[in-house]
Parts: sequence; structure tokens; C-alpha cells
Amino acid sequence: MPLHQGHQKPDDRPLSVNPFYGETNPVSGMVEAPPKHRLPDGPLPPTTALQLVHDELMLDGNSRLNLATFVTTWMEPQAGVLMAECRDKNMIDKDEYPRTAELERRCVSMLADLWNAPDPSAAVGCSTTGSSEACMLAGMALKRRWTQRNADRYPGARPNLIMGVNVQVCWEKFCNFWEVEARQIPMEGDRFHLDPEAAAELCDENTIGVVGILGSTFDGSYEPIEELCAALDRLQERTGLDIPVHVDGASGAMIAPFIDEDLVWDFRLPRVSSINTSGHKYGLVYPGVGWALWRTAAELPEELVFRVNYLGGDMPTFALNFSRPGAQVVAQYYTFLRLGREGYRTVQQTTRDVARALAERIDCMGDFRLITRGDELPVFAFTTAPEVTAYDVFDVSRRMRESGWLLPAYTFPENREDLSVLRVVCRNGFSSDLADLFIEDLTRLLPELRRQPGPMTHDKDAATSFHH
Repeated sequence: MPLHQGHQKPDDRPLSVNPFYGETNPVSGMVEAPPKHRLPDGPLPPTTALQLVHDELMLDGNSRLNLATFVTTWMEPQAGVLMAECRDKNMIDKDEYPRTAELERRCVSMLADLWNAPDPSAAVGCSTTGSSEACMLAGMALKRRWTQRNADRYPGARPNLIMGVNVQVCWEKFCNFWEVEARQIPMEGDRFHLDPEAAAELCDENTIGVVGILGSTFDGSYEPIEELCAALDRLQERTGLDIPVHVDGASGAMIAPFIDEDLVWDFRLPRVSSINTSGHKYGLVYPGVGWALWRTAAELPEELVFRVNYLGGDMPTFALNFSRPGAQVVAQYYTFLRLGREGYRTVQQTTRDVARALAERIDCMGDFRLITRGDELPVFAFTTAPEVTAYDVFDVSRRMRESGWLLPAYTFPENREDLSVLRVVCRNGFSSDLADLFIEDLTRLLPELRRQPGPMTHDKDAATSFHH
């Protein structure tokens, strides 16, 4: 054993203590309520602060019973461990966290292969905070490529983007923020999304691209991407206009490759220049992570990519955000590694099976009419049958909330504002057992609803907190 001696010189310097370790006044924590809308004058004990926040959050809905959200509400504990280990890693610090950056690169490569890029090694992509940011980046690339082709006409000419009226609100935001005219194709009859021929007819020399949705949030249906590309091919033959397609696969791009393998919608179609998806939806990762991929580097103008000398290294970056945690990217890689193609196929098929079975049971009740059946996205929409006059979908949504179910009710957009529906989003973790409980609660509720003198919800806008 070594023999130690004390300090030869006196050392009176105090130890440095993190302020979080300091004592608080235990009495004030017992008798004084902290203010809600300004910083309190002093600290609280950590247990008191924890309990105050925890108690208030109990009033939130149960995320597992939230049938409105597409966002993942369950992951394995092992994924939670990895995320906890990486929540303090800044995703943007590629030099400081090179292995996290490598996992991001591998995810991009895996998605390029999954989406049938002609040469996965030539595809370029990045992680984002979600599909909304990914769509913004894809839209920016479309606009910049158009301005390069039309340098002699822009900024005098106003660019436009073609899309169905069913697009997620991020596309309307993009058009507003980046001064692009949004040309939206209305719904018509039982067609609740984009019509390929109508999209081609709206295109002109100022069109930067057409957005196809692989999984509409309104009803869960796929837009016909292959037919859209064919219509644009015919347009090019007639007019010479070469219009690229972006596929918003926020949900469907993580469903179709596994259980709709014969569906052609991705980079197999030469006109598809870019695709986005949400890792935190059917990518099976907690929020927030999304992905944006381009067929080749040519589809992403180099001038949009910033090369930043950050913390000693040259770092190419294409994002609207900068600092964000690496936890979700690591969780995405974990899930890819954990499940593989066969695991994803099993999870997504099981989810679709639950959706289809649940839709069938609701259809058999007689009070409702199905709009979709959950056979594309594991999502279906339904409305009340024509003969039902005692209640409407907003009554059902409000009353189901009493049992803890968050079941969105909403009206379709212009041209089909006469149609109000309920929508069920089935996710991994929404099991057949939970579906049984849902049916039990809905069945128990129906006799009361049928005895109503008429629909009880007068303010439809306030009837649900759900918005696209």
C-alpha cells in the first residue's frame, strides 16, 4: 500500500458545488405556492418541483388511447436507455459525436435502399425534427431547381406547387413562407385526394413540382403516385414540361415497403426526385425525427447546403434547425437494427390487421358508414349512417372522451364540407385487446346516443381539438 502524506501547504479553497445540489428552504416548500407565470423568487426542493409538474401532467390524455395521433407512443425499454444516454449529445456536432453522425448516415443509406434508389450510395439525405421540416427542405430544393432553370424569368414569374387539398398543413406553410402559389386540387364525390389528370392540367412553366401523399391524414388512403407520374410523363410528351414529383411519405413510406411491396411509388419511378418520412410515426420512434432523401445529389442544389466550420471541422448541413438531441436518430438506428425488414413487416402487418378488423366491427354495428377500411395506412375514417339523426360524429367523439379515448371528429375541406367523420389511427401498441375495449365502450354508449332528440354539439369548431 502506498503511504500518503497530507498537504504540505494549507489549502483553504472550497469545493465547487453545483447550485442544483444546494439546500432549499424546506418550510417555504411546504407552505408557499410558486407563481405560475413568472419565475419564483427562490428554488424549490427537487421532489416538490417534480410533484407539482407530475400532478399537473396527470390531466393530459393517455397517449396510448390517443386515436388521433400518428406519432409513436410506445417503444421498448432498451430504446429508452439509448435515448437517455444520447439526449445530451448535440446532433449538429458531427466532429464531437462522430459515431452518432455515422448512425445518421447509415439510416439515410438504409432508407435509400428501402426506397429503391437507383444507386443508394449516390442518394443524399438528412435527418430532421420531423416530416414538416423535411417537407420544407424538399420544397426549397424544388423551388431552387426551378429558379435555376428559369433564371431569365424569376423573380418576375411566380412559382407554383401542385397538391391535393388533403395535404398536411406544412405544405401550406411552405407555400406561404417561401412565396409559392399553392394550387390545390379539390375533393370530388368519393375521391378524397389528388386526381393525377387534374394535377397535370394545373401544371405550367411556373410549376416547381407536384406533391403526392403516400397516406392522407384525412382518411388513410394512398394517393396514386405511379398514375401521377404517368400523367406528368404524358404532359411532358405534349408540352415539354418536365415536372418533378415529391412523395410526402410521412406515414406510408414506412408502411408500403414492407406490406405493399408490389406498389410502385418510390425512386423506381424516375420522376420521383425526393421522398420524406416521419421516423416518429410508422418509423416506430418517439418524436421527433424525420428524414428527407433525394434521388441523387443533382436533385439537391449545392448552394442550399451550408458548409460550416463548427468546433474545428468542416460540416455540410441542410436543415432549418441547428442544435437538437441525437437521441431520436440513435433510436431510429436501434429500431432498424432491432427489427430488420422482417420485423417491420410483422409489426406493420399486425397493425393493419387490427385496423381492418376494428373497421369491420364498426361497420357491422349499423350506425356507421365506413369511408375507408384501414387497408392502406392502418387508418380508417367513418361517419354516421344516413338514417342516424339523433347524434353526429362530434357527439361520439365527445362521449368517447369520457372513457379516456381521444377520437378525433372533423369536417372534410372545401367541396366536401358536407362530410364529417371520425378517424381511428392504429399504431404499434394499439393491440387487438385495446380494440376490444374500444368496441365495448362504443357499444355501451350507442343506446344513450340513440335516445338523444338530436345532435348536441352546436359549435363544431370547438367540438374537437384535432386539426390537420
